[in-house]
Amino acid sequence: MKTYFLTILLCGFIIASVAQNNVGINTQNPDPSAALDITSSNQGLLPPRVADTNAIASPAEGLMIYDMNAHCMRYFNGTIWSDCMGNVVPNTPWACGNNFIDERDGKSYATTQIGTQCWMAQSLNVGVQVTPGTGQTDNDIIEKFCYDDNAANCDTYGGLYQWDEIMEYTTTEGTQGICPVGWHIPTDNEFCTLENYVDAGTLNCTRITWEGIDAGDHMREAGTNHWLAPNTGADNSTGFRARGAGEYSTGGGYANLLELVRFQSSTENGSAYRWTRGFSDSESRVLRSAPVKALALSVRCIKD
Repeated sequence: MKTYFLTILLCGFIIASVAQNNVGINTQNPDPSAALDITSSNQGLLPPRVADTNAIASPAEGLMIYDMNAHCMRYFNGTIWSDCMGNVVPNTPWACGNNFIDERDGKSYATTQIGTQCWMAQSLNVGVQVTPGTGQTDNDIIEKFCYDDNAANCDTYGGLYQWDEIMEYTTTEGTQGICPVGWHIPTDNEFCTLENYVDAGTLNCTRITWEGIDAGDHMREAGTNHWLAPNTGADNSTGFRARGAGEYSTGGGYANLLELVRFQSSTENGSAYRWTRGFSDSESRVLRSAPVKALALSVRCIKD
């Protein structure tokens, strides 16, 4: 069988040689086992450099990129992004304020330092999407609701989880739950520390109401992309970036998108309730409430 070549020259240099079944760059004889054979003694192959793998819509199985946040190569295995390959900067410590990669699915989360605490600056979005008809069950699979059963809302606002699901069916305060390794579900006291740092010690942490001065403004994302207009006062000066994720209840369905978000703690209030902190488009203060555990709400993880 004859092999045909198309050789492309530029200023006397071989740029590419196309054989019958493969392509060579800087070589007229690409290896027959390679679809693409690049020959160089002083240059490398530069793959696409990506800061957020979530920005790649519907990645193909086998797709490879260089992760700019983790400083390593990754590939998509058809379900999730792989762990880091060839990370050569182990002596560069991760610091709060940098993005964090959840090794379980390759998702990248912003983080923020607030006082002595390090918080994820995005709501957790891990697990398999299920519909309310299927429900969240104790089956060793992390399951989430997406507002209006629309996966894009999980990408924007995070998943909505019932309390038993986030706790992985334990009642241990401060447990890791569904958070990544090194992070955990915040306790009611840790939320108290957070809000009183932002609001200069003005909040009563035993309340069941809205309270404070303007901690809600400083922890809410500014603008009206993810809150109802006018979202007055929101400036996100803490970097916490709360968004109006809404909620799901078995009796009322999905509700309050762009109007309200409540973040769950790992602290119970009796056997049927747990403590939460809430933010609203029309409130400068912070809500401490104890809704039923079956109400599916958002999750923010805090660093161990």
